[in-house]
Amino acid sequence: MSYGRKAAERLANKIVLVTGASSGIGEATAKEFAAAANGQLRLILTARRQDRLEELSKQLSKTYPGIKVHTAGLDVSKIETIKPFISGLPTDFADVDILINNAGKALGRANVGEIEETDIQDMFQTNVLGLITITQAILPLMKKKNSGTIVNLGSIAGRDPYPGGSIYCATKSAVKFFSHSLRKELINTKIRVLEVDPGAVETEFSVVRYGGDEKLAAATYAGMEPMVASDIAEVIVFGATRRENTVIAETLVFPTAQASVSHVYKG
Repeated sequence: MSYGRKAAERLANKIVLVTGASSGIGEATAKEFAAAANGQLRLILTARRQDRLEELSKQLSKTYPGIKVHTAGLDVSKIETIKPFISGLPTDFADVDILINNAGKALGRANVGEIEETDIQDMFQTNVLGLITITQAILPLMKKKNSGTIVNLGSIAGRDPYPGGSIYCATKSAVKFFSHSLRKELINTKIRVLEVDPGAVETEFSVVRYGGDEKLAAATYAGMEPMVASDIAEVIVFGATRRENTVIAETLVFPTAQASVSHVYKG
């Protein structure tokens, strides 16, 4: 996607932190920011799989010789590691301008009463507590300069719950209301809070949800054309590159074959 000169100017020398950047929407978002800025920015890429981050860094550096990339292993579900990670960022990457809270997961399709306790904890730790903790660590930096953009990845599931998704839907609803509250708390600042709520996007997300069963994951999108990661990355970067006074507060994004969760998840 071409964003034009103004977007590149607005991103010039900015520091962008993307969680869950080793695949899917996170990886696509890192690439989209690099393209929109013509490589003139600094990227902090975090995820559990650091080897993938390093490969992505090599690709970006080859395509955009001027780009600066810092990669680091970070599992946001381990919330006690987040604050030390932020305080330990290299000086050139310490003053984060744009935070993309992308890391998240869904595990299983069990009904209430049959859900694995570890799945409940893992989804809440990653999708809610990890997102909140990294936002709390970054926000004081943004407040010091009275500038910054926070993009939280929600989901249609946070608006339209479905059978077998009670925990995942609850976590994404939490992200929605956290974002709403934070936006209101920051009303007298120049810090923006954006929320992007994707519908059906075919990434590794469903493979993880179904414990690595690729056939079951593929069946989720049978008979329809889902979105791909770059579709959501374009929306994220578009929102983040608007004029500082413009807040695209919420964006609900569907593929054309979907109008609600029930068009994909039939229980």
